[in-house]
Amino acid sequence: MSARPSPSRLVRALPFPYRAPTRPRGVAPLPAGRAVGSAFATEWARRYPARLARLALVEAVMRPTVAVLAPPRRQGLDLLDGLEGPAIFAANHHSHVDTPLLLTSLPEPWRHRVFVGAAADYFFGNRIAGTASALVLNAVPIERTKISRSSADRAAELIDAGWSMLIFPEGGRSPDGWGQPFRPGAAYLAIRGNVPVVPVHLAGTGRVLAKGARRPARAATTVTFGRPIHPEPDDDTRRLAARVERAVAELADVATTDWWSARRRAHAGETPGLGGPDAAGWRRAWALGERSGARRRSRRRWPDLG
Repeated sequence: MSARPSPSRLVRALPFPYRAPTRPRGVAPLPAGRAVGSAFATEWARRYPARLARLALVEAVMRPTVAVLAPPRRQGLDLLDGLEGPAIFAANHHSHVDTPLLLTSLPEPWRHRVFVGAAADYFFGNRIAGTASALVLNAVPIERTKISRSSADRAAELIDAGWSMLIFPEGGRSPDGWGQPFRPGAAYLAIRGNVPVVPVHLAGTGRVLAKGARRPARAATTVTFGRPIHPEPDDDTRRLAARVERAVAELADVATTDWWSARRRAHAGETPGLGGPDAAGWRRAWALGERSGARRRSRRRWPDLG
């Protein structure tokens, strides 16, 4: 009595198209496609079942967690009145809590129609992390170590389809509490898609979960939205990126001092940059402490109107 053939042998015996076609001899095999990093597929995260699951996660899990861990004070939402269609929300970046804080602070209709530009090497380094990032944050992989046309094209296609974007132009979290130079990615996408950039400043998130911290600590935070910046006909990516960085710096100045003094400095072109003093590490830490405490020590001064 002959032995019954194994299932794997039966599958191999099936003709095309029930199994993969054979490769002719002498033809080199194609390189195996990468399933992680910038090649991670995220289209499924914008289909209805995933969007429904993400809505439940954002409203039932993420929002209460942020309210307890990093209770936010939201400012400048009135500046978004009249803004229609997709936009690029560009913010400074100090902590992993920045993304959930900003996602839960976005008003409708952007909150559930936004995707996050996330570092391909960090959030999509393996299948588990990539799947979680795509599902919970609607993240798409963005190359931050090199210029990638595929990353830019993917983001541009989503913006053209009506999705807004949340991005941190610094490319990574601050290592010492001060800002880093803005990269031109957000500006490039704004010009390419002809959509506005909304500058956003996040304050206090470094106290919640700074880079290198092992466990979070509860602290109050502030989310300040600025006036949308529309690309001008003569803008290039560097000029627009500089305008966005300057707008976020002006919001930071308001958050750490007072509105009147900050506006006077902005009018005079004397707004302090996000990068802090060009000095030794101890001096930068000292200046950061002075800056964070300036609002508590200073008294609000109003203009003398006679």
